[in-house]
Amino acid sequence: MKVLVVGGGGREHAVINKLLENERITKLYCTPGNGGISAVAECVNLKATDVDMIAAFAQQHDIDFAAVIPDDPLVLGLVDKLEGMGIKSFGPSKKAAQIEGSKAFAKNLMKKYNIPTAAYEVFEDSKAAIDYVKSQGRFPVVIKADGLALGKGVIIAQDLPEAEAAIHSMIDEGAFGKSGSRVVIEEFLTGPEVSVLAFTDGKTLKPMVSSMDHKRALDGDKGLNTGGMGTIAPNPHYTEELAKECMERIFLPTIEAMRKEGAPFKGCLYFGLMLTPKGPYVIEYNCRFGDPETQVVLPLLKTDLLTIFEAVAEERLDTVDIEWEQGAAACVVMASGGYPQKYETGKEITGLQEVSFMRGVTVYHAGTKYDDGRYYTAGGRVLGVTAKGKNLSAALAKAYEAVDKIRFEGAHFRTDIGKK
Repeated sequence: MKVLVVGGGGREHAVINKLLENERITKLYCTPGNGGISAVAECVNLKATDVDMIAAFAQQHDIDFAAVIPDDPLVLGLVDKLEGMGIKSFGPSKKAAQIEGSKAFAKNLMKKYNIPTAAYEVFEDSKAAIDYVKSQGRFPVVIKADGLALGKGVIIAQDLPEAEAAIHSMIDEGAFGKSGSRVVIEEFLTGPEVSVLAFTDGKTLKPMVSSMDHKRALDGDKGLNTGGMGTIAPNPHYTEELAKECMERIFLPTIEAMRKEGAPFKGCLYFGLMLTPKGPYVIEYNCRFGDPETQVVLPLLKTDLLTIFEAVAEERLDTVDIEWEQGAAACVVMASGGYPQKYETGKEITGLQEVSFMRGVTVYHAGTKYDDGRYYTAGGRVLGVTAKGKNLSAALAKAYEAVDKIRFEGAHFRTDIGKK
């Protein structure tokens, strides 16, 4: 089989590593890929958002199966285009990808189908939005850009001046372009957060191992929000009882709601949950694998990933028995100094060869470039250093042991992943 994976980060590297366990794959392409991915797949220099060029490439190269991993091309309708050309694909349609592409769509869906989520209102006018915040008189308050914003379109305002600044920056100043021209303002919920990724073919839903992301840039959950500085799996707060409750009150109702809305969801659906004193609530949906959650979830998957992808595409997920390893996994993200704000690239990375000999450790490349036998930094989040262990403390110890062997100028990482 010739397989195409669309995307170029650590999450895609994790997907590719898992796919390559299947011997039916004779050729694997990745667009655009990165330095680390180039060691295991042929990277094609096409942006993930270049829907027409990717579709043309897939046709020209007789691609048998495509996995569209990032949010942007899904929201732009790449899966629709590929399937329209007869290329089987993993990922939701453009209509189904709205569940992440528009937070207002997602919130309205939850309200309509009684799926537990924070109280909210949607605004396109900054004055009306600020008046609403004033009328609520409760802080902190959560302000979200409606569209895609690289995981950075959420501001938790601690007081009115912060809320006003966030609303003006999104609606009036275009901080997130069109994505922020409409905002969702919602109540602030408290409790442990849980990420649950699930395979679904629009009828059957099979959750993956739960995980916990660490969004803030600095230790102690301080600093700016990032795309994610590290993850652990399984999430210690997510019990069997909670899993059952989420299946009944959130997961299956969401799949049913999407079907009723004429947008059946096929692919990986990400549930961002908060375990509030009133029970589990949905914070957000993503229409794809989370990053860096994928880097701890897929290493624990025992079942062949391509088999699952094909079953999802062909709407026969109920025929596949998905098995998971016992134990735990931990991922520590090594980022460029200054991330998520201004940072420099082009710094040589050393120590990767040494780490490659460590059992149970995999380094996923997120923002790297390979040139003349050496790896260099090429992004904000550079590497995801993942380790498996018989329990969480063993996995964390091994991950940090590996991090200590890797060097690049200005390397920044949190030292408290999994501590809480």
